[in-house]
Amino acid sequence: MRADRLVSLVLLLRQRGRLSATALARELEVSTRTVLRDIEALSAAGVPVHAERGRYGGFALLPGFRTELTGLNHDEALALLVAGSRRGAQAFGLGSALASAMLKVVDALPESHRDTAAGVAERLLIDPETDLLARRLDGDDVPGPIAGEVRRAVFAGRKLRIRYAAVDSAPRWRTVDPIGLVTVREQGYLLATRAGEDRTYRLSRILAAEELAEPAERPDHVDLDRAWQERGTRFRTGGDQVTARVRVDPARREELVGTALAVLAEEAEESGADGRLRLEVTFQDARHAEWALWKLSTDAEALSPQWLRTALRDRATAVAARYGAST
Repeated sequence: MRADRLVSLVLLLRQRGRLSATALARELEVSTRTVLRDIEALSAAGVPVHAERGRYGGFALLPGFRTELTGLNHDEALALLVAGSRRGAQAFGLGSALASAMLKVVDALPESHRDTAAGVAERLLIDPETDLLARRLDGDDVPGPIAGEVRRAVFAGRKLRIRYAAVDSAPRWRTVDPIGLVTVREQGYLLATRAGEDRTYRLSRILAAEELAEPAERPDHVDLDRAWQERGTRFRTGGDQVTARVRVDPARREELVGTALAVLAEEAEESGADGRLRLEVTFQDARHAEWALWKLSTDAEALSPQWLRTALRDRATAVAARYGAST
């Protein structure tokens, strides 16, 4: 790991010029003492890094040490930088590795591509952390050691032992045969089989993971896109699903659709109404339906089934009673 950090340090100095020990420590996510030790190691190895003292001092690097990545045109270089700006790697615990790789790619580009590609990439924003209403788009936060253990088992084709916390269940250990990793809206999933049955595990719910020596029982090749679609179809058509008719404010439509399993029908209300939309949507179960509509407050109204209207009314009555009581 230290070798990677030393390379990243050199690339930072090459691309940004003079940087203070504090700035380097912040970029590399280490202490200033570690940066100073790394600078000393680089100097001892013959890398021409030197200190510039004074108020605006710091560490700087003499020109050189460039290996051009020939064969890349401008658009190919731009595509690499845009790919590096996506946040999906965070779900697999690869965020820091991706950042380091992008530094190396930029440094290796020919001079004619480096400045223009980096400048253009600054004007593209992919997968921002918030939407236009400043609502945070939360992704999964998977600890690095767990993500790394899962990745190794997937790539090596070995069985994986995980401690998994399913919804409304106590965490427990289980041994699975990993097939692949999928990220959707910044949420990572492990596709696997257990006792021959398809299983899908949310990475953020894996509390511990251990790669085993035993080979996984899985096909040599897999079409992950097809496997994900098949599992999604089974999920949407199974279980205790609920279909509801809903009136919703157009401004909250995407939030409702993003929560529901599927939209079966949609229409705008006739002119003269308050401009709301009528949707027929499916939810995973009764609790999912109640939760999804409750969080939209008065911006959504359940039209049917009646038990859903009653559940939401009873919940609102209980809240009103609680806050209406004297303290």
